[in-house]
Amino acid sequence: MVDPGDVGPKPASYRDGMATASDTEHATPARSPAHDPRRRLLAGIALRERQLVVAGAPTVVLEGGDGPAVVLLHGGIETGGAYWAPVVPRLVETHRLVVPDAPGLGASEPMARLDDETVGDWLAALLRLTGDGRPTLVAHSLLGSLAARFAVRHPELLGRLVIYGAPAIDRYRMPPGLVLAAIRFDLRPTLRNHERFERWAFLDPDRTKRRDPGWFEAFGAYCVSQGRVRHVKRAMRQLVKAGTRRIAENDLRRIEIPATLLWGRHDRMAPLRLAESATAALGWPLHVIEDAGHVPHLEQPEAFLEALGGVLDEQRPSDGRR
Repeated sequence: MVDPGDVGPKPASYRDGMATASDTEHATPARSPAHDPRRRLLAGIALRERQLVVAGAPTVVLEGGDGPAVVLLHGGIETGGAYWAPVVPRLVETHRLVVPDAPGLGASEPMARLDDETVGDWLAALLRLTGDGRPTLVAHSLLGSLAARFAVRHPELLGRLVIYGAPAIDRYRMPPGLVLAAIRFDLRPTLRNHERFERWAFLDPDRTKRRDPGWFEAFGAYCVSQGRVRHVKRAMRQLVKAGTRRIAENDLRRIEIPATLLWGRHDRMAPLRLAESATAALGWPLHVIEDAGHVPHLEQPEAFLEALGGVLDEQRPSDGRR
């Protein structure tokens, strides 16, 4: 298990997805873990953290566990992959996890732009660098949309795909209230504006936070601190543009690997009707998590793990690896 004081980027010499040197220990940070919200989010997580240069972008990746490989790709959120922390302990018992921060978010450095092509190149380099097989990719929200496009281009790099609350799989228009909440937080990244955004993300924010008040306090603090960083603001704007653009049904039909949809019943940000339409057209299995909005792995982690576990059990990687 990682000591909170050890969580942090560990430099390595990597270029364009090719490893050229081993990781080295990162110097002790100036801030104590008690005052660093990222460290508080990751405290006790049985994953090691390292920094790789992936497709030219210094990228922070959490890795650990044994078994079939699962890549957890976060949505359009300032914190990056740290928001997967509540479901990591169970998943890492049976799987090898790779949890990156996308360029410009979390602890990763920015790229000049985030669009289908650049994110696709980055993800391809990341998978080649961190894996020795074809993993399951679980991709949430805006990056779930880009992951679906990636699966069209690079089926040889994936064993299966779980599209989780991704808006671009059908015709989508952001609700005006969500647009307003996003603009308010972009202009003034305060805890109050973060809480306004949470009302869109969570079905019941108060109930959700009662699961672990200390962790959600750190989560809010990290969102706010990251929301004040210029390159994070730019990355978020670019992801909204790229991740909400509809993927043509004909393109989705070209995905050759097993694909599954995972959705919250009461998702207000990417309504369930998007998934229902896609599964009707494409025949993809749809797993609905009850009593949850856009982020079931935080709202209903046990139900999320049960649904995802069922997917991982029923779908075997296409190269035969376990």
